[in-house]
Amino acid sequence: MAYSLARPLRGLFSILALSCAVFAQAAPQKVIVDMDIGDDIDDAFALALLLQSPEIEIIGITTAWGDTALRAQLLERMLRETGHSKIPVAQGIRTTGNPQPFTQARYAQRGQLPARIDAVGFMLDQIKRQPNQITLLALGPLTNIGAAIERDAATFGKLKQVAMMGGSVRSGYRKSQYVPSRPADKEYNIVSDIAGAQKLFTSGVPIVMMPVDSTQIRLDEVERNALLGHGSAVTDQLALLYHQWINAYQPWSSNMPSLFDVVPVAWLIDPSVCPTTPLRIVVDNDGYTREQTGHPNTQVCLSSDQKRFFEIFMPRLLKD
Repeated sequence: MAYSLARPLRGLFSILALSCAVFAQAAPQKVIVDMDIGDDIDDAFALALLLQSPEIEIIGITTAWGDTALRAQLLERMLRETGHSKIPVAQGIRTTGNPQPFTQARYAQRGQLPARIDAVGFMLDQIKRQPNQITLLALGPLTNIGAAIERDAATFGKLKQVAMMGGSVRSGYRKSQYVPSRPADKEYNIVSDIAGAQKLFTSGVPIVMMPVDSTQIRLDEVERNALLGHGSAVTDQLALLYHQWINAYQPWSSNMPSLFDVVPVAWLIDPSVCPTTPLRIVVDNDGYTREQTGHPNTQVCLSSDQKRFFEIFMPRLLKD
């Protein structure tokens, strides 16, 4: 009887295909983080979750808005203290007139200023090297991003996507989930650089937007005490930054931080945290993010699954 290789070859090909699929699924997402860490505390919690998530490869971090050099020093110290000093930190465009206090300045001042890397150039260079592979995680005012589009829109267009915290679509800021929602507000990240936001929303790049509608998740006392008392390298840095934040004079003073910037990070890990709706969003000249009829340009998360959020957030930050 003639021996056929067809069956064993089919089996081999099936195994190879399965192996490739598993590898593709396991490959970490490549992310550049653009953030204004040092004012509100949510940026620090967002960075902590990124550092504790093996599904994400941080290509680099760019500092946005205000004193971007001091923000770079804060990042240098936090990354060094947590064993991540090889992650590049690039200094963004410095702006003046920032109305918000740099609440974690004393922590930052004990960091070292990294070698000067231009944030806009860094973004564009990384996109050129890895076209259609990088997610830009936008967690602050969009000054660097607007400048990158202005400098080289074609290269910027080769991003995989922009996942952002920003805007207010159908509801605005509120002190508690138990009070009625305000109408849509002018959200801080958008209104800080309206021109940069307008450039992003007309760039044609895929955008996943998490506005205040879905990101006002608060860190209650039980979860906060568990994290800040945990004693790992990451949570020790969070404890220092949190207590400087809470001790500073600030218009949003509260011992219960809102984790705005953490929501896009959790979405990267599990999109079910923040299901999205395709909408057409236009940034008007006053800084409102208006929902309009027409072809969608943005995937917008209007409501988040807070239970699932904490199922992701807490175990990761509580591991050593």
